[in-house]
This record gives sequence, structure tokens and C-alpha cells, in this order.
Amino acid sequence: MKEVVVLSGKGGTGKTSIVASLASLARGKVMVDCDVDAADLYLLLKPVTGESHEFWSGQKAFIAGDSCTGCGLCREVCRFSAITDEFQVDPISCEGCGFCYRVCPVAAITMEESLSGRWFISETRYGPLVHARLGVAQESSGKLVALVRQQAKRIAEEQGLNYIISDGPPGIGCPVISSLSGVDLAVIVTEPTLSGMHDLDRVIGVCHHFAVPVIVGINKYDINEDNSHQIEGYCHRRGIEVASRIPFDNVVTEALVRGLPVVEYSQNRVTSEIENLWRVAVRHLS
Repeated sequence: MKEVVVLSGKGGTGKTSIVASLASLARGKVMVDCDVDAADLYLLLKPVTGESHEFWSGQKAFIAGDSCTGCGLCREVCRFSAITDEFQVDPISCEGCGFCYRVCPVAAITMEESLSGRWFISETRYGPLVHARLGVAQESSGKLVALVRQQAKRIAEEQGLNYIISDGPPGIGCPVISSLSGVDLAVIVTEPTLSGMHDLDRVIGVCHHFAVPVIVGINKYDINEDNSHQIEGYCHRRGIEVASRIPFDNVVTEALVRGLPVVEYSQNRVTSEIENLWRVAVRHLS
């Protein structure tokens, strides 16, 4: 069993669209949507939810109205303005620091575990999909990513699957680190813009820190071929293979409108480059 995560240093590079196509191309796999803050892989894979579970993480303050004397000390010390005039806690504003709990003179405040989101095990026509939805203003995304990855590994072991293909979150923060640690290969999708080039360098740095092998796919490479050549030169100097150069084509948008991975919608240069990306990934995993 090999685990592949598809990353991008910034949002909007086409990462999820490419993951959906890889889900169509690969055989014997389980898919994971690790972008729990803004999960959207299910829009293309159209899953049928089989299991739904609550995700509890972190704490929120709770004020017992029958014990509270209304002294106002908790409101004075709360730097997040989470306590209302009626001495109730706004769960969206509360950061769970516990300061109010510690200073309350009559012990009217308790810290209670928070329902931070939900995670799901679903079935698609491409195979199992493990995905999640983080609650509003929750900050436990790294823990939730670790949980969905654990479930995907369990499913892969039980069903004897060959691959785990993860749609990682953008950026280089905690959810990315949680998505990346321990995987066999990182596929980085970038685009030939200045921000894309800058963020590619950052996410490659994170991958190298965790000793994860990297290949790169340049999406919409022909919108600025000078920048694409700079990306290729940068990757060559660092010993990183550029596995595909995906051209800009409206067929991708047309496929999205119809809710299909582009490799199932039409045979063209985009499809050929995504197929080549997967072939190179398999070679690196062998």
C-alpha cells in the first residue's frame, strides 16, 4: 500500500480537479479529502455516505446560570469578547483558553469538550472516499486530517487496496503537515504565476523537511511559458522531476460543469498530461 498526497502551495491551482482524475485512473485505491476546512472533492466524486461520525476536539467555556452571580469578572478578562451581557458564552468567539474558568470566584464556569465537525466514510464509483467537514471557527483541522488518514489506512488494509490518494489542503500550515507526514510521494500542482512560483518553493521546503519525495505538475503552463521555464529550471536544479505540463483548456471547465473528472469527459492534451502525471507517480512509488 502506497500513499500519495496532492498538494499546492496556494489555492486555485486545479489540485482537486487533478485528484478527481487520478481517482478515475488509479486502480485499487481509497481516496481521502484532507482539505477539511473547505472539502469539495465530493462534488466530483458524488459519494453515497455510508458512515457519519462526530468529531470532538478542543474545549469551550460554559456558564451555569443558576450558579453565576453576575460579577462580570469573566467578561473583564476575556480578550475574545466571547461572553455576552447575559453571561452566556458565544461558542464561535470562544477560543477555549480557560481563563474565565480559572478566575470565576464561584466556580460557575466549566470547560466542556466541543463538537468540532463530522467525518464520513462514503462509497463512490471509483472506490471508498473518506472525507470530513470542520465546524465553523474550529481550529482542530490538523487532528481531523490525521483522523481521516487513519481511517483511510484502515480501509486500505482491510480491503487490500494498492493506493491511498489524498487531496491535500493548500498552503504550508498544520493541515498540510498532518496530510504530508509519513506519505510515500507528494505530487505538487503549481501554476506559472509569481505567487504560484513563490508558494511552490515553500511547499517543496516542507516536503524536504519531512523527507517526502516530490514530483511537480505545472497546470495551465502555457498562460506564461517564461514562468513555466523558470519553474522547470528550478526543479531541475533541485533534482525534482516535472511530471506533466498541463495546458490551459476550456474543456476542464466544461467537465466540471457536468460534474465529471476531465479524463472521463474528453480525450485531449489535458487528459494525456494528467495520465502521464499518474504514470510518473506510479514509477516513483515502485
